[in-house]
Amino acid sequence: MSALIYSSPVTSRWLLLCLGTVLLLVCTAAMADSREAIDSKSAQALERLLAHNASAEDLLGKAKGVLVFPDVVKMGFGVGGQYGEGVLLVDDEPVAYYATAGASFGLQLGAQYKSEVLLFMTDEALVNFRNSQGWEVGVDGSVAIIQSGAGGKLDTRQLAAPVIGFVFSNKGLMYNLTLEGGKITRIAR
Repeated sequence: MSALIYSSPVTSRWLLLCLGTVLLLVCTAAMADSREAIDSKSAQALERLLAHNASAEDLLGKAKGVLVFPDVVKMGFGVGGQYGEGVLLVDDEPVAYYATAGASFGLQLGAQYKSEVLLFMTDEALVNFRNSQGWEVGVDGSVAIIQSGAGGKLDTRQLAAPVIGFVFSNKGLMYNLTLEGGKITRIAR
């Protein structure tokens, strides 16, 4: 006699979450970069940002610190996750390396690659970030996502925020995105 196995929607969701997390961790462990690779990819990401919007150069020059995640991969199959490694630049010099990770639920399928750049515009915002054990966007600090307006001009309503973010692909700045729920932790490299 065979036993019937009952799987509730909650159990199924947790199983998918666990499976997705394991898959994401396996994939990201295989793609872990060296310091030199992260530094090189980050420099290229900043060049792409400036190519998409030259107005960003002024903000980069005013920032107290620049956190660059050149390759953030977001994968999903019902349950999704994202991961990327990056570098914090202070006075254009690498001072620490970080990873960003997050999970999401909902209808999603496939993979997306993007770059994320966070600008810490005040000393206080930079110190709070560097002193955190794990900085969660929306909890430990909010990030004003900059979207390019007509003619490549930046949306000036968000320029006064202590932390400003850019999210972009090879095609340019990406719209209607949020970094909420993403966790950023320092990694040894």
